[in-house]
Amino acid sequence: QVQLVESGGGLVQPGGSLRLSCTASGFTSGYYAIGWYREAPGKDREGVSCISMNEDRLYYLESVKGRFTISRDNAKNMVYLQMNSLRPEDTAVYYCAASDKCVILGTTPVLLGREDYWGQGTQVTVSS
Repeated sequence: QVQLVESGGGLVQPGGSLRLSCTASGFTSGYYAIGWYREAPGKDREGVSCISMNEDRLYYLESVKGRFTISRDNAKNMVYLQMNSLRPEDTAVYYCAASDKCVILGTTPVLLGREDYWGQGTQVTVSS
């Protein structure tokens, strides 16, 4: 059974940093592409960043470029999202997801595949 568990969310002041972690387990067919999505109140869920299985593709939402960094440690089945210079508009529930491919559609990173898997989400609140 595939499981994705996010951690690391919280309350931070504008300009601050957080590191989100995603622990993946239960994959029986090797590694997957992993992505981070977010959903703010009243808005659609949007792709924030994604990384391919072998890390040769990394994509970011335009508004987080230069501030967020995605990385993965396949030996530990972990994926991270380092978020710096946080802004109030980054406030959202952040979800970790897995599928076959990490691609960019227009300006938005998305995961594509036959199946996708989602974590429960972790709240990030940026406020003074």
